[in-house]
Amino acid sequence: MAKQERALRTRNALIESAAELFDRDGYEVASLSTISARAGVSNGALHFHFTSKAALADAVAQAAAQRLELITQQPADGALQALIDATHALVQTLDHDAVLRAGFGLSDNKEQAHAGADLRGQWREWVEGALARADREGALAPESSVRDAATAVVAVTAGLETLGRQDEWWLSHTPLSRFWALLLPRLAESSRLDALVASGTRAQMTP
Repeated sequence: MAKQERALRTRNALIESAAELFDRDGYEVASLSTISARAGVSNGALHFHFTSKAALADAVAQAAAQRLELITQQPADGALQALIDATHALVQTLDHDAVLRAGFGLSDNKEQAHAGADLRGQWREWVEGALARADREGALAPESSVRDAATAVVAVTAGLETLGRQDEWWLSHTPLSRFWALLLPRLAESSRLDALVASGTRAQMTP
C-alpha cells in the first residue's frame, strides 16, 4: 500500500508540475526534464508514469476536466442560480488552480488537442444545458434565447480567464457580479429576478 501511495503522489506531483509549466510557458516550450525536475523526481520516474509529453498532457486535461465537473455539480436553488454560482466558482478557481488553467490552455491548442482536453467544449455544453433547464423551470424571460445567453456566458468567462492572466482583478468577484447584474434583468423571468443573487450564493465562493 505504501508503494502504491508513493506512486500516486509521484504521478500527482508530475501532473501539477506539468500543469504549472504548460500554463506558464506553453505546451510546446515545456520540456519533460524541466517538468520532472520541478516535481522533484527523476526522468525515469516520469517515463514510468507517462510514456510521452502528450500522455502527460492528457493526464493534465483529465484532471482539469474532473475539477470543472466538481464546479458544475454543486447544488443551488434552481438551474439559473446554479449557473451563476458555477461561473463564480470557475473564475475564482482559475485564479489559483494551475491545473484548471492549463486544461483550458490545452483545449485552445488545436495542434496538441488530446482526448478529453476539450475543456471549453465541456464548459459550453454544461452552460447550454443549465440554461435549457432554467428555461424548462420557467426561470427565463419569454423573449430570452438559450443559445444567445449561453454564447454571452461562455464568452465572458473566457474573456475573464484571458484578462486575468495579466491582471488578477478580472478574476475577482466584482467583474462577474457586474456582468450578471447587467444580464439578469434581460434574461430572467421578472417574478424570479428578486430571488437571484448576481454575486453567487456558495459559501465556498471566497478564494
